[in-house]
Amino acid sequence: MSASVPSAAAGDVERFDVARARPPFPLRRVILWVVILGVALDFGIIVANNPNFGWPVVAAYFFDPTVMEGLTITLGLTVIAMIIGVALGLILAIARMSQDRLASSLSNLFIWFFRGTPLLVQLIFWYNLSTLFPKISLAIPFGPTLISWNTNDIITPLTAAIVGLALNEAAYMAEIIRGGLLSVDKGQGETAAAFGMTRARALRRVIIPQAMRSIVPPTGNQLISMIKATSLVSVIAMADLLYSVQSIYNRTFEVIPMLMVAVIWYLLITTVLNIGQSAIERHYNRGERGDATKDEAPAVPAQENA
Repeated sequence: MSASVPSAAAGDVERFDVARARPPFPLRRVILWVVILGVALDFGIIVANNPNFGWPVVAAYFFDPTVMEGLTITLGLTVIAMIIGVALGLILAIARMSQDRLASSLSNLFIWFFRGTPLLVQLIFWYNLSTLFPKISLAIPFGPTLISWNTNDIITPLTAAIVGLALNEAAYMAEIIRGGLLSVDKGQGETAAAFGMTRARALRRVIIPQAMRSIVPPTGNQLISMIKATSLVSVIAMADLLYSVQSIYNRTFEVIPMLMVAVIWYLLITTVLNIGQSAIERHYNRGERGDATKDEAPAVPAQENA
């Protein structure tokens, strides 16, 4: 009798200790946060009080008409190049995964060339296409020319920028889309074919919606990269955001303040895109978490017959 009393008391003490248990105070983490926030605050104060940044000039030119026109061109180039790049990238991805050797080889060649050469070189090449081909002609092979145009009339800075950005983006989007399509289980396509769906309809209705979960994050990164890559078109005299601020500081000699105007606008745009990307990712990831645990009922042990 007496031997069981200490064990019972020990059990009560253990239950009491567990009920009153609390996680330890994260002192190291708090200290780390205080240090990081202190350094960030100190850096922000230094930047805000540094007169060399020319914050009054930044405020004066932030909504300048020239800057706003350049911003409009930057956003327009991004949207057009991304739409063409995604559409062409989808075709290239499907062609590369095709059993047709010709389609696969041509797709591989396109991706190899445009991923293997710098975007700046491609833009300069398209802008100076008239050096190689003074005229662009539509003709029957080994036959008469049906119609021709002067290359300089077609390849303007705008068309050179759109073609260069779109084709370069298509090469990268092809690999992103191909990776997303490969992430979908092969059984999905086989099941769709068993229900009588064509390959195109299976891609549109079954495979691509499931692949979007893997396609959206890298596509968002490519869109942000495209926003920044548009600054390269300034070398071909395209009046984008960077070219616009350059034209201003070439006149006013306020180099740093005008560059800060461009930096702030780029950061604002990428912030909005990050928020949109997060919303799209949540849309395609809904049901992935929580549903499995909600639907799975706990196993009930079988009762033994007495």
